[in-house]
Amino acid sequence: MSEKIKILIVDDHQLIIEGILSYLKDINNLEIETTNSCDEAFTKIKVALTETPFQILFTDLSFDNADGKSKLDSGESLIKAIRAENIAIKIGVITGHSETNRIFNVVQNLTPSAYLLKGKCNTNELNFAIQKMLSGEVYFTHEIHQKLLKRSLVEIQMDEVAIQILKELPNHPKISNLEGVITKGDGSFLKIRSIENKLAKLRTDLQANNNTDLVLKAKELGILD
Repeated sequence: MSEKIKILIVDDHQLIIEGILSYLKDINNLEIETTNSCDEAFTKIKVALTETPFQILFTDLSFDNADGKSKLDSGESLIKAIRAENIAIKIGVITGHSETNRIFNVVQNLTPSAYLLKGKCNTNELNFAIQKMLSGEVYFTHEIHQKLLKRSLVEIQMDEVAIQILKELPNHPKISNLEGVITKGDGSFLKIRSIENKLAKLRTDLQANNNTDLVLKAKELGILD
């Protein structure tokens, strides 16, 4: 009989945990523990190191039950604590957060082995993710993969002029007011026709309906704060 895969699931909503467990029950050779607290999860992971370590952690990102006594108040802080102590465990995120900027920051800064969405994962996807993680590969659910790909493409297309225009756009009711504000690499000002052409290209690249929508899309992608 093959060795069991030891998994820890962390989420502040017990109903979510029960849902994940209902998917995992059909996967063989799993030994699963759960908790609603990031602090308790970290303790469980450290204690297990002396006996049978957890191989996989699945955690949410936001924890509404965290209070002033919590040392670790989010999935991000839990992952950072694990990374800080170089604990050998595969980390997967199961969350409702699908905002491009949040996803990008988590993937770039915390490098999880998996990113899945609550309410959209199932037994097959969880099983696939687990196998990928154990083999040292990365698995992102399709929607997450597409958002990361789009963000990467947008970053490639961005230049200093585009960033300037996007930052200044909310401050000027008329596009013509941007003339004399946006500068090129040599310090000279960009003419209104060039600004309008750049805006048209940005709207196409970000699939924005208008300039207001363009700013919203830029914020959602994390290009603007």
